[in-house]
Amino acid sequence: MKSTLLVVFCLLSILTIPQYSNAQDDAEGCKDSPLISRFPGGSIHSCESKEYEQLDIVIGKNDDGEVQKHVEGDYHHWDYGTREGVSEIQVFRNFENALRAGGFHIVYEDNPSYISANKGKTWVVIENKGDYYYQTIVTEQAMNQEVTADASSLKDELDKSGHVAVYGILFDTGKATLQPQSESVLGEIQKLLEQDADLKLRIDGHTDNVGSAAANQALSEKRAQAVRDWLVAHQVAAARLSAQGFGATKPVADNSTEDGRAKNRRVELVKQ
Repeated sequence: MKSTLLVVFCLLSILTIPQYSNAQDDAEGCKDSPLISRFPGGSIHSCESKEYEQLDIVIGKNDDGEVQKHVEGDYHHWDYGTREGVSEIQVFRNFENALRAGGFHIVYEDNPSYISANKGKTWVVIENKGDYYYQTIVTEQAMNQEVTADASSLKDELDKSGHVAVYGILFDTGKATLQPQSESVLGEIQKLLEQDADLKLRIDGHTDNVGSAAANQALSEKRAQAVRDWLVAHQVAAARLSAQGFGATKPVADNSTEDGRAKNRRVELVKQ
């Protein structure tokens, strides 16, 4: 009976902030997450929140070392100090138990230094350092696209790096048929070429990894060619344009998530 009461007390103490927490010592503007509280008696050294950020989370180990999952989305990070006299295993077990009690699935744990857990699209990572610990929470979500692919921004990126990924060129699923809403973006590429008569471009097609490698390669080639054909049909000299497909061989994001696959399905312009 005593051991049962002790476990219940530990869970309650981590899920609600007790009176003896040192909230008055928290860094300015920092507050606990509504999902999981601090270890009792601790204080927040620093915190950081970003609308959209990336994190590589350890989800296992194999012969080659750590296995990581790349996630992107709403991001919050805390650096917490613990109260005096607390052991690493005490912190570790409290968070382990609290996460399970809160409905999280423990994906990976390295006792007593690291825990990764998720519930749906929300990930919690605890990095335990003894007298302090890091807590990071990322909720996977698609980025709100705020940058428009206009002729000026396309030129700036081409001048800077020699290539630019263009999102907003949309095709029917599994086909190389351009959807009507793609015309505004294609029109900006046409404008770019009109404004710089010496510019030559290679149009690269890329896919995600869904389907066979051969099918993805063929689809990427057809889609790149479809963009070239549209531009040629709109008074761009064919000699200024070439087309090439790369299938799924050059991903820029994690193909295990829908957001990642959406980023990998893209057209890129390469300065020639």
